[in-house]
Amino acid sequence: MKKLLSIILTLAVWLPLHAQNKPVSWNFSYKKVSAYTYNVFLSATVSEPWHIYSETTPAGGPVPTKITFSGNPLLKMNGQINEQGELKVVHDKNFGVDVKYFKGDVSFVQTIKVISKAKTSLHGTIEYMVCNDKKCLPPETIPFDIAIN
Repeated sequence: MKKLLSIILTLAVWLPLHAQNKPVSWNFSYKKVSAYTYNVFLSATVSEPWHIYSETTPAGGPVPTKITFSGNPLLKMNGQINEQGELKVVHDKNFGVDVKYFKGDVSFVQTIKVISKAKTSLHGTIEYMVCNDKKCLPPETIPFDIAIN
């Protein structure tokens, strides 16, 4: 009985602490726009009180979100990545620059063209950093793989 109680108490302390260290969850999807054109959504849900930085956050500030696509001869990127969410621009005294960030939900949307009707995948990585009003977590890089039908 003591062992079971010890495990329950350990989990009760560990789980909330572990959840605080992962304030961002990612979802990857796509939507067909026309016969060979798709919008790819790299969507983040950011827990309160955290925020994630825009790709256009200036140098000298926190690590901006950086999305890298792996080469695929069957896919062509069409235009720049479009950030969809409520963008905040605030002068951060800790960094000494105007930072751009999102709270809550944000999607990074890339339009792609598929060269042929063959099934393929879009691979890549997202590097991002999250902060709150008191601290920042180290930058994290996560891979993604989106099957395009």
